[in-house]
Amino acid sequence: MPVFYDFTRAPSPRRARIVLAEKGIAHEVRQVDLASGEQLSDEYRKINPACTVPALALDDGAVLTDNAGIAAWAEAVQPDPPLLGTTPIEKAAVASWNSRIEGECFMAIAEVLRNTAKGMAGRALPGPNNYEQIPELAERGRARLLHFLDRFEQHMTGREWVAIGAFSLADVTAGVALDFAGWVKVDANEGRPAIAAWRARLAGRPSFGL
Repeated sequence: MPVFYDFTRAPSPRRARIVLAEKGIAHEVRQVDLASGEQLSDEYRKINPACTVPALALDDGAVLTDNAGIAAWAEAVQPDPPLLGTTPIEKAAVASWNSRIEGECFMAIAEVLRNTAKGMAGRALPGPNNYEQIPELAERGRARLLHFLDRFEQHMTGREWVAIGAFSLADVTAGVALDFAGWVKVDANEGRPAIAAWRARLAGRPSFGL
């Protein structure tokens, strides 16, 4: 059975948790305490030298160390329900929106959090190396996030799901990202009725309670 390395409070492993739940893929869970720096331990470095979660250790000894790899693997071993689209144009749309949300929304939030949180002083980027905080990046990240939300509200107006006519990986990434925005005191629902309606649909999915 695959072993999933998780930290329940963090947004990145939550994305993989939702994918595995939507796919119904059985797995063992092991918590990696990011708050105490367990991801930097010698023991965890042997599992994932990048010192990040999520990671998914497969039965054949391979270890998947990011959301992209875990989602691609999950789609291949359990095609139903499809999360990456079923036609060439759907696959392109899901991949495009997933990438856009990661770069324009997730990373913007991370810029704010990692460059302002006292607990991340000296750890402004995840991974094995230490980096100092840059306050100007936090200011830029907040502006980027608010601009993205304006564009996303316009995109979601009249739409049920983010990328295609069905729930997909792009909805997983966007839903987790917008919850993550709360960490930097941005309510994505406020004044954005299309986003709020879409997030209400997500809340009805059991996987989003994980």
